[in-house]
Amino acid sequence: MPSRSAAGVRTGVRVVVAGDRGTGKSSLISAAASDAFPEYVPSVLPPTRLPSDFYPDGVPVTIVDTSSSMESRVKLIDELKRADAVVLTYACDQPMTLSRLSSFWLPELRKLEIKAPVIVVGCKLDLRDERQPMNLEQVMAPIMQQFREIETCIECSSATLIQVPDVFYYAQKAVLHPTAPLFDQEKQTLKPRCIRALKRIFMLCDHDMDGALSDAELNEFQVKCFNAPLQPAEIVGVKRVVQERIRGGVSDLGLTLEGFLFLHALFIEKGRLETTWAVLRKFGYNDELKLRDDILPVPTKHAPDQTVELTNEAIDFLRGIFRLYDSDNDGSLQPSEFDDIFVTAPESPWTVDPYVDAAERTPQGNLTINGFLSEWALMTTLDPSYCLANLICIGYGGDPTSALRVTRRRSVDRKKKQTEKNVFHCFVFGPKKSGKSALLNSFIGRPFSSNYTPTNDVRYVANAVEQIGGSQKTLILQEIPEDGVKKLLSNKECLAACDVAVFLYDSSDEYSWKRSRELLLDVARRGEESGYGVPCLLIAAKDDLDPFPMSLQNSARVTQQLGMEAPIPVGVKLRDSKSVFSRIVSAAEHPHLSIPETEKGKKRKRYRRLVNSSLMFVSVTVGAAVAVVGLAAYRAYAARKNT
Repeated sequence: MPSRSAAGVRTGVRVVVAGDRGTGKSSLISAAASDAFPEYVPSVLPPTRLPSDFYPDGVPVTIVDTSSSMESRVKLIDELKRADAVVLTYACDQPMTLSRLSSFWLPELRKLEIKAPVIVVGCKLDLRDERQPMNLEQVMAPIMQQFREIETCIECSSATLIQVPDVFYYAQKAVLHPTAPLFDQEKQTLKPRCIRALKRIFMLCDHDMDGALSDAELNEFQVKCFNAPLQPAEIVGVKRVVQERIRGGVSDLGLTLEGFLFLHALFIEKGRLETTWAVLRKFGYNDELKLRDDILPVPTKHAPDQTVELTNEAIDFLRGIFRLYDSDNDGSLQPSEFDDIFVTAPESPWTVDPYVDAAERTPQGNLTINGFLSEWALMTTLDPSYCLANLICIGYGGDPTSALRVTRRRSVDRKKKQTEKNVFHCFVFGPKKSGKSALLNSFIGRPFSSNYTPTNDVRYVANAVEQIGGSQKTLILQEIPEDGVKKLLSNKECLAACDVAVFLYDSSDEYSWKRSRELLLDVARRGEESGYGVPCLLIAAKDDLDPFPMSLQNSARVTQQLGMEAPIPVGVKLRDSKSVFSRIVSAAEHPHLSIPETEKGKKRKRYRRLVNSSLMFVSVTVGAAVAVVGLAAYRAYAARKNT
């Protein structure tokens, strides 16, 4: 049974109890479930369920007992990997079992890559030798310092029922209200992603945007998160606590952002993580401090050859954001200005692949408006949910359903011989050293480099392309490494979302031409087999070098056979490459043209036409015969009637 609902809310917590033999695991579970010390317990209990009303959070807990014997090791590992939380036990009357936690059990959990929080529990507290007192905090401090996955430590007695229910309360709490995403134990500070989320919440609640939460705004926040207003005396008390502890936490206007963050750090330090988590979840965050999927209404694609684009409303919002943060009005965003935009998002989304260095920048490294919108177009194409989450995080206030739209199917575009798309996705194929990377660099204004660096992974760039007539489209170029073509084409739907494909070859190298032709035929065959044929263009790169013998004749013959345009010549340094990108967009805008046809494909098409014409002939013949029979029957009927 899944432990989360469709909205990402926990519907159950699975706690696995592990530890050395004889440390009291089974007795602890039995005593927690029955509120009584069992006279007899089996060596391993079946899974035990604590109902939803057992603890205040209203979430049921399933406790799984385990055996530490070698025979049960496989089952133990399986249970640990399925655990939401792990309770590690030692016996208070057996000091060796406590030593075994740091020498065996905790390293073993790391070795198995168990990410669940750990609760260390000392059982049989009533049997500890009173002549050998132990300071639990003193003993556990160095262990907890070494193993940060330990959430808390507690000692209990199943015989006297001392702190037995608390064990699984802390285990449940560690799952429902985890510390790790919020607080850095070593630095004793809120983690960056937590600060970003709380900053967004503060800004949403600061309705008058004066940089502080007034008493009314603070009260509204309290009601939204906890369904109960704050009394005036309580508001005064909160402010007093902040003022006493942090300078600048309260201004004449109310509670500042600094004070708001301090309050949550204080809640966490005092062990009241549920308070901060209640606030975060009310504003749509999951355990990773990202917006939950259930509040991201991403439109559904009904077919593989549909894509998702930003609507005009979303683009207008982004243009406004660009102008707002372009503080020096120079038409570009400096790195500091750019970072400020995403200060309320979980992280700056374009600092990692595939978005880093994927758009046009100025020589100073600033992001232009075209580069800014192109990055958003790329993110929308590759990950619509991530795009929508970031839009909401940076302040998109419209209806989230109005931010994205699903395009018409490409197969329908082909029949209608036109497309309504504003963003085109182009696959760039070619053998090594054919100039693929140079083409991508040229597209985003990078200078030509004679140093060859092979591309081993898929790479993306995006930019706006001006068309004749003044229209502007966004083009995404995806470089496909030669070694990755086979894997790509093994997926039947690999060409579904591709609007156009280009094939580069070094016009001075005969092998480069032959290999590019092979790749073209492979793609053409995959398109014919899958029904997702795409317009294709050949690009003769390094055209200013001496071509290999028969270069023009060979390429002209192949393009004529396949029903394609002649290769587009481009020089080594791609100085005049704008026309190339315009040609690529033009091919994408005419989805019914430039689709290569192999001999096998042509035969298949002729066969279909023959079958269709035969069916039409049979249909017409049968129709005529029925008409003749019908006419004869009518005449016979009319003759009988006259008689």
